[in-house]
Order: sequence, then structure tokens, then C-alpha cells
Amino acid sequence: MVSNLAFPTRLAAGLALSATLAGCSVLHGSRHAVPGTPQETAPPAAQAQPAPYNNLTATQAAVAATRGEPQGSRSAPAPQINPGAPLTYTVKPGDTLWGIASMYLRNPWDWPEVWYINPGIRNPHLIYPGDKLALAYGSDGRPQVRLAEASVLRLEPQLRSTPLTSAIPMIPYSAISAFLGRPTVLTRGEIRDAPYIVAFKNQHVIAGSGHIAYVVGLGPDPDSRYSVVHITGRLRDPDNGDVLGYLGLYTATALIKQPVTRPAVRAELIDTARETLRGDKLISTDIRIPLNLKPRTPATQVHGRIAWIVGDTGISDLAGQYDIVVINRGSDAGLEPGNVLEVDQTGKVVHDTFGPHAGIFRYFGAMGKSLSPRVRLPNERAGTLLVFKTYPKLSFGLIVGASNTISIGDVVHNP
Repeated sequence: MVSNLAFPTRLAAGLALSATLAGCSVLHGSRHAVPGTPQETAPPAAQAQPAPYNNLTATQAAVAATRGEPQGSRSAPAPQINPGAPLTYTVKPGDTLWGIASMYLRNPWDWPEVWYINPGIRNPHLIYPGDKLALAYGSDGRPQVRLAEASVLRLEPQLRSTPLTSAIPMIPYSAISAFLGRPTVLTRGEIRDAPYIVAFKNQHVIAGSGHIAYVVGLGPDPDSRYSVVHITGRLRDPDNGDVLGYLGLYTATALIKQPVTRPAVRAELIDTARETLRGDKLISTDIRIPLNLKPRTPATQVHGRIAWIVGDTGISDLAGQYDIVVINRGSDAGLEPGNVLEVDQTGKVVHDTFGPHAGIFRYFGAMGKSLSPRVRLPNERAGTLLVFKTYPKLSFGLIVGASNTISIGDVVHNP
């Protein structure tokens, strides 16, 4: 699938800054770097005389130009470049934009601040395998990553032929493909509106692979495949106990092989993971999740918790990189697909048997320890989460980076 990695505001920003940044110097390098391999980084160029918008990000400069705001009225710190960022890098098949941003930046969500949009190249937002990227610095000392060499022959100045390969996506599709076909958390509305199994052929009570089920509630133009989900319980908010959604356990895939001409429609069950029961819900597998998400911090302050970790069987105790989690904040809290959140491992509570009266607590052994004062340890950074689907009260997120184990109840917040 070709992912459009356009950051909508960056095109206008790049055009607004093209004249100002025309004198930016690209630091040439002949080596092709491997992600994570330390290489010499380029020193910032000498500070030039104040220029228009030098203290603004590219996006802010474009907005200021359209509104007529005074130049230099705002300032933003320059994104931090990783010490091992390569001077040049050739994009490879299988790369993702998040991976490349992580290679260059300490905070990958700052990528829109450093990606220099070359207006002389068609579709400048898209990055393709074979493209050569170069690290440079503008006259104001701010870092930039430019497309130094395209992966295909330039036919004319300012013209680029269409590549045969697809542009690299923001995140790997394989990381969420299992979620798309096997949902594990459903909202009340999804359950209410979902088709369901009313009976099985030959009056079976349960069914497995190859069995025929009769489905009620399909629309006039149903999909050909559905995931069959058994509702197992409620998912509650770790903070206040409110119901966020309902836990669903994948049981099988239902194939619809006939048009909807009557209330009950015949379906064949395949790819079974466990027994299917009457009343189980059918959820469409045609769930479209964009992979060209624009990573950015939330517009509002968000502080929540991980409420559920999606595993192969519906639940997992721990999460790592490219695992999917459910958090107890959604669009009502201002979250949108593409928002980036930090994940902190919740500090454990320990018993203090070393302070005043320590000897008494130790003398009574386990009972003394249980009576000793409790101390909560501070939270520790555990990873980074990218939100890719939101509901009013909850969101699904992909763990795009993990430096420690992540558990249910861990804290998520703005970077």
C-alpha cells in the first residue's frame, strides 16, 4: 500500500521558507550509514545576522507570514540531533519514517521541524527506498534533513519521475495488522450495532472450523469476511472504575457467501481459535487505519493510564515495542490519531524497614514488615506510544519505542 506521508502544514511552510533557506549548506558525505552506527556529525554553521523567521519553526513562520505577525515574535528550541546521526543515509526497503526520525532525532516526533521540503521535487513529502538523505544546518544553526539525491532519474529540472516502489510508511503495517483483523476491545455502540450469530446448522450449540452459522443483522451490502468475537467482560478505567469498553475474544472468521435476502444469512466459519457460541458478534475486518500519521504532541495536556494490553489471545501481561495497548483517554481528552505520548513505568510501593524503629519491624519478621511505613518509588521512563485510533473515552496506541517493560496501569502523558 502506498502511504502518503504528507505533513499538510509543511508544504506551505517549506514554500514560505524556500527563499530564506536557499543559502543553507548541505554537508556532503560519501558514506551510506547504517541506522544506529555512530558517525561524525556536522557542526552547526556560524551564526548569521538575524534573518526573517530565524526564531520560528517552519510551521510558525508560514502562519506568521499569512497573518502578518512581526518577524521573530516567537521562538522555539531547535530539535536535538542524535550524537550518532549519519551525515547521509540511503533509504532501504522496509524502512519506516518513524525509524528514520528516531535515527536522526532524540525526539522522533520533531521530524516535521527538520524535514526540509524541496519545492523543486514533485511530491517532496514522500520518501522512497533508494532516496539519499543528508543532514545539514541552516544559516540560523537549526538542523535540517534534506533529500540530497532521488532514487530515480530526474528527467528535467524540477521534475521527478514516478518511482516503481511505494513510499515508506510512518509505522510498519505488520505491527497493527493483527489488530485490524482481531479486535479485542469494543465500544458499547459497536456491540449494539454489530451483527450476531443466532443459530448453527443441525441445531449445534457450539461450532468450530467448517461449521455453518446463521447471522442476523447484516446490512444490505455486507462485507465478505467478518471476525467473530465473544464478549468476555467489561474494561474499566484504572482511575475511577468507569466502563471504557467491552473485552472481546476472537473465536473465528465468518465468510458470507450469499446475498442478504432474508433476516438470517448463512456464513461459514474458518480460522477458528476457540469454540464459537450463539450470540457472538461479527465485526468487520475492513477497518481502515491510516499509516501516514503525522506524529505530534497532543494539543492539550493528557495524563492517563494503560488500561489494557492487546495480546494474541486477547490479553498480555507486558508490552514491548510494536505491541498495541488501550489507554483510558480519547477524543474527549483532546487526543487524535498521530499524537505521541510518553509511557512511564508506575513506581512500586515498598516497605521501609530501615528507618526509625527498624529493629522492631525486623524483629517481628513478615508481620513487622507489613506494619512498616510504605514508600512509593518514582515513576521511570519506559517507552513511547503513538495513538492510531481514538474513541471518546479510550484510544488504541502502538508502542513505537520501549526502554523498559510496560504494564497495565502505567502512566501516559505528554512528552
